[in-house]
Amino acid sequence: MLASLKVKDYMCATKITFTPDMDVLRAIHQLIEFKLSGAPVLDPRGNLIGFLSEKDCMKVALTAGYHGSVGGRVDEFMAQNVETIDVDTPIIDVAQKFLESSYKRYPVVKDNRLVGTITRQDILRALELTSAPENNKKPAAKQPTKQNIHVSSSS
Repeated sequence: MLASLKVKDYMCATKITFTPDMDVLRAIHQLIEFKLSGAPVLDPRGNLIGFLSEKDCMKVALTAGYHGSVGGRVDEFMAQNVETIDVDTPIIDVAQKFLESSYKRYPVVKDNRLVGTITRQDILRALELTSAPENNKKPAAKQPTKQNIHVSSSS
């Protein structure tokens, strides 16, 4: 069943994009604010030219720590060779890509234009929805979201 599902059915529309000349600290703030692991970088014509990930942003922290300079432009830290996923790619193929790479998110394109992103979480959502019982059975009730957590300290 998972093999018949397509990226276009589970991808998310791109929440934010960056420009190459944008201040990287502002970009980091947006990644944190929107709880994203990364975002595409577009040129003025809307072409995908890079991707700024949390991992790329670690370079900003190291540069600040070792050289005392904080910040810079997004294009100084972004990955330039961006692997993309077509909207019609089967979900199972993307799951394999995630398994073989350290990426948490891929830009999704249609006719070479950015249309969204697909994440590991999106793949798991597809798996969860397809593994639900078939038509004549109700899906399992949701578990309560409140959890009791016990934390102990060593004395």
